[in-house]
Amino acid sequence: MPLAKIPLKPGFNKQATASQAMGEWIDGNNVRFRYGSPEKLGGWEQITDKLIAGAARAQWSWTDLTGRRYAALGTNKCLYIYDADSLYDVTPLDSTRALTGCTFTTTSGSKTVTVNASSHGLDIGEYIVFSLVTAPVGSGYVAADFTTNTFEVISVPTSGTFTITMATNASGNSIASGSATCTPYYYIGPLVSALGYGWGTGLWGDSTWGTPRTTSNATIDGADWSLDNFGENLIATIKNGKTFIWYPTGGTGVSTRASLVPNNPTATIQTIVSDRDRHLLHLGTETTIGNPATQDPMFIRFSDQEDIEVYEPTSTNTAGTFRLDDGTTIIGAVRAKDYILVITDTASYTIQFVGPPYTFSIRKVGSNCGLIGKHSLAFVNGAVWWMGDSGGFFKFDGTVSDVSCLVEDFVFKTVGTDNLGINFAQGSQVYCGLNTLYTEINWFYCKAGSTNIDRLVTLNYEDGTWVTGDLARTTYEDSKVFKFPYATKYEPSLLPTTPVINGVTAGASYYFIQEKGKNEVLNLSAGATSVNAISCYVRSGDFELDVDGNGEYFLKIRRFIPDFKNLEGSADVTIYLRSYPADTTVAKGETYIGPFTIDTSTDKVDTRARARLASLRIESEAIDDNWRYGIFRVDIQPDGMR
Repeated sequence: MPLAKIPLKPGFNKQATASQAMGEWIDGNNVRFRYGSPEKLGGWEQITDKLIAGAARAQWSWTDLTGRRYAALGTNKCLYIYDADSLYDVTPLDSTRALTGCTFTTTSGSKTVTVNASSHGLDIGEYIVFSLVTAPVGSGYVAADFTTNTFEVISVPTSGTFTITMATNASGNSIASGSATCTPYYYIGPLVSALGYGWGTGLWGDSTWGTPRTTSNATIDGADWSLDNFGENLIATIKNGKTFIWYPTGGTGVSTRASLVPNNPTATIQTIVSDRDRHLLHLGTETTIGNPATQDPMFIRFSDQEDIEVYEPTSTNTAGTFRLDDGTTIIGAVRAKDYILVITDTASYTIQFVGPPYTFSIRKVGSNCGLIGKHSLAFVNGAVWWMGDSGGFFKFDGTVSDVSCLVEDFVFKTVGTDNLGINFAQGSQVYCGLNTLYTEINWFYCKAGSTNIDRLVTLNYEDGTWVTGDLARTTYEDSKVFKFPYATKYEPSLLPTTPVINGVTAGASYYFIQEKGKNEVLNLSAGATSVNAISCYVRSGDFELDVDGNGEYFLKIRRFIPDFKNLEGSADVTIYLRSYPADTTVAKGETYIGPFTIDTSTDKVDTRARARLASLRIESEAIDDNWRYGIFRVDIQPDGMR
């Protein structure tokens, strides 16, 4: 018989069975669709050879007045600035918790040092710095051993002592000797969200059995940041915390830590700059400035125009307040064309500058369309897109509407075995990252049973197609300032290398350039690199013989002709065969032929296959492999009935 074309529509359809999804793709990983065809994702390369502390929860890029490019990264441990291919720790120090008159106890031959400080209030895992140090007598240490690097609090034996780890062993014993001032980093929050107070809220090994935790640090929400720029200056707000500013000063600001913005609220869910009119908005903030006990998660306060230090409304300024009424808390907000879209757990509002005397117009534009996480929305192509708090996707382009999604059940399924659906308890981690190079919106999320981001779902907003995969990125910033998208990946087992932290424990993030090359490239010390292949695949739904019988006839496949564009290296093609739709695995009766390795010299592949239903899988897993697949041409003919 002549060759037949098997047309396959772009995108995944995971709402249908494999037999029902004839003429469609149903599954894959590390692939996208361009011009209607599946292709392997672009590669990624680590930026610098440094690992940042903790899991990044926010990323922002901008330029200063000279055109110098920056990126800010907020993790659960630190605030970083990326400038001129280097990473700098600019985390603000909490001088209100500074401990003066600290003394040290050392043990000869041990790196562990006990710091004596009455009622220190520090928790295990916090970062601290020392200043004004007089080294403990007889310990073998000098002041620079304490002041050169950051330290992590290793243990808290009592309310008046905590331990640190030095870079070298002490050469002698010292009891409550020396002196220093200890200043902690600002507390940002726990790695992940906890469901509530009490058992299970803290980390295993955090203090001693039965010891009450300080309520100031007992938080349900995981650590998070709001990052934005007011002119050339970075505005950074800890979620449910304070607001800081960092001044680039022509590239020299990297030697200076971020500092508190005076007169700002001290407990805010999110800050965002209304850049057309230059107001700073605090969303979900205090009704009384400076009193975090008055934080109202539906209350909004905005600064005077051009002055982010003035918030009390007067007849001569444009500062003001208002409160939203639909929902229990503001979840997140994003700047759009000429408005800010604010979304609560139930509704959406537009905030638009109208000038004095009202300053802003607030209009409710949608109900029953809550947002799942602070960073789970994006503005692109004239619309705001977001992931819903209880499942599904929404779009606002003047009207809020549901977004049709052919992978919706897969993404939001929360029961059953081998479940790759979202962990709603960690919905606050969902990060929406634009990739306008390929007209994509990516939502990165934690799958069921996981507390770290390990899945993604991607919408191509130009053609409406969807794909899923296991690319794990805790933040993702589009190529608006830099040539490529920049993203972060958290690895619980890694140790951070910047800043240098004495005694640091596990938990660090890579910083990647996305869509660069064809592989994963990790930068090691001394200029060495580790190049790893990116494994990818795509699988089709079933196809059957288009003759009378609607699946009654078996089909025989004698040969197929590969059709690849931009094929580099090789790709493997496998044909899966089933007698019945229920034969979903090899154990249940599914068989396959292949994989057949295809390279640029392969003209055709001869096969001997017989089944009622067949499907196609294309994959690659070697370094430098790259491909886009065209159309499947196959020699197929009837082979009787059963």
